[in-house]
Amino acid sequence: MFILKNSSIISQIARLRSPKFRQTGSNCTLSFWYYNYGQSVGAAELQLLVDGLKQPTVLWRTYYNEGHQWLKAVIQLGRLPHPFQFSLDKISLGFYEGVSAIDDIRFENCALPPPALSCESPNHFWCRDTKACIDSLLVCDLVDDCGDGSDEDSCDPDLQCNFENGLCSWEQDVEDDFDWIRIRGPTPTVNTGPLKDHTTGTARGHYLYLESSEPRQFRDKAALLSPLFKPSGNGTCVFRFHYHMFGKEVYKLSVFQRTVSNTKGWLLWYKFGNQENRWIRQTLFISSSKPFQILVEGTIGDGFTGDIGLDDVSFLGCALYNGKRNLPTISTTTSGTAVPATLPMNNCTEKEFVCRASGHCIQMIQKCDFRPDCSDKSDESACVMEACDFEDKDLCGWHQPILEQMSGNYSTCMTNTFKWQLGRGANLYPEQEQHCPITDHTTCTEEGWYLFADSSNGEFGHTADIATPVISLTGPRCKIIFWNHMNGSTIGSLEVLYKSSNRTSKLWTQSGSQGPQWNRAEVFLGICSNFQVIFRAKRGVSYMGDVAVDDITFEDCSPLLISENPCTSEEFMCANKYCIPKNNLCDFVNDCADNSDESPSI
Repeated sequence: MFILKNSSIISQIARLRSPKFRQTGSNCTLSFWYYNYGQSVGAAELQLLVDGLKQPTVLWRTYYNEGHQWLKAVIQLGRLPHPFQFSLDKISLGFYEGVSAIDDIRFENCALPPPALSCESPNHFWCRDTKACIDSLLVCDLVDDCGDGSDEDSCDPDLQCNFENGLCSWEQDVEDDFDWIRIRGPTPTVNTGPLKDHTTGTARGHYLYLESSEPRQFRDKAALLSPLFKPSGNGTCVFRFHYHMFGKEVYKLSVFQRTVSNTKGWLLWYKFGNQENRWIRQTLFISSSKPFQILVEGTIGDGFTGDIGLDDVSFLGCALYNGKRNLPTISTTTSGTAVPATLPMNNCTEKEFVCRASGHCIQMIQKCDFRPDCSDKSDESACVMEACDFEDKDLCGWHQPILEQMSGNYSTCMTNTFKWQLGRGANLYPEQEQHCPITDHTTCTEEGWYLFADSSNGEFGHTADIATPVISLTGPRCKIIFWNHMNGSTIGSLEVLYKSSNRTSKLWTQSGSQGPQWNRAEVFLGICSNFQVIFRAKRGVSYMGDVAVDDITFEDCSPLLISENPCTSEEFMCANKYCIPKNNLCDFVNDCADNSDESPSI
């Protein structure tokens, strides 16, 4: 079908109507190919007309000339329970010069699920009237997947929110930069954000979104807080939500789980960048031994086409925590390490570590050994983290001795020092692109963060060290795995060092350009005590080559435990009573810590 213009009356409309449809299933999509080419071809839009609703819902728009080509449009319809039809409207403002056309209209996954003879599986739900058999994770998620509404009957309203009547039991965080906004219909800026909500699939329904236009600035954050939930125990608590990330400058949406109120907690999930004009469902499985809260955080991108939408949030198998209204809080020291203001009552000696929540005493050798021995994990809080991807702009406990020495005398010499710093491809200067990573290793995007030694500072032969805090003890199989990027015509070298008291030894080294990609490295540590790991970058003859590292992981590093149970038939008992797998005998690794597994008498 194409537009034939036969009059020059101003503001003409050509309208193409679909037949009427009775309903659609929850995964329904409509696609078609369109052509909009010419000097003054004008705009077109597809509208959804639902019986009983006066206001049409705009599903798709094209503006002006889109080139001499057919383009595909894919539109998410979702569950539409009432009769409806489509209207494709072409608007001419008097002078019309061009061709508009549409072809190959296709509906996919639009039927309701078929009836089933039985539905015995424990992970499925049998719909009451339609007799369809659906996944149990689709129950009480604010979407009528059955077609008869039975999967949404008898649901706890405190565990779900479609934002039609406000925020339900969710709250805006007061410690962020701005708030989520409740809205219906399209967001104010063209080519970003949703055109409709997810619950009703029309412009009548409400959802939450982040407005990325001024006065918002890059990396401003807005967080939404769930109600408090009880510890999940043995059962699984499931969090479902629908998100919309459409726009050239969409940045990041993250979900955190926290057990302490004035922290973010730990990252459960995140998504970067433009995900096209559609609502996407996400399911997260949550476990916790303490009362917890979910935090949904949106981050603004570097521009106004970065609106993010949120709708239909629900929990399954979770129980509200009706005790205290608030999670416990912690205060923060100047170093950024979370600690209570005072230590609890305890009988610990100076040679013992005090667990901050309970006041229990543990040996100092158990502090910073990659195994939490305190119930609140406070013995591992001021240590190097087991895995670090730098995505939260956090150094995970790594520190630079040279910066600490200079911090008392901060001057221009500190800013021009050859040192490690966080970087990412999106922030590079044009001339840096030849010798610094364009993308990080974690997310493989320009937005992802990594650690690099900036060779535009310092002189030939200068070194930059970044070190862990002192690690008390490691296990026999401990190794450090990391990804490195060494590209450039004058790249220097990267070394991994072991430092114990005043003795420093080299464990690994690599020099010269290794090509424009991330390379994996693995360094064996084994059983070590009271030591630090240091990454040392050495600068080349010029600025044309930056050393970068990402995704640093300490693997199998927790020390051996003496078991209270006897060794099994698959295990070997060391001379010091440790149990190790028999597969580890005579393999040149001191798994027992006393070498009894490598004895020639075995």
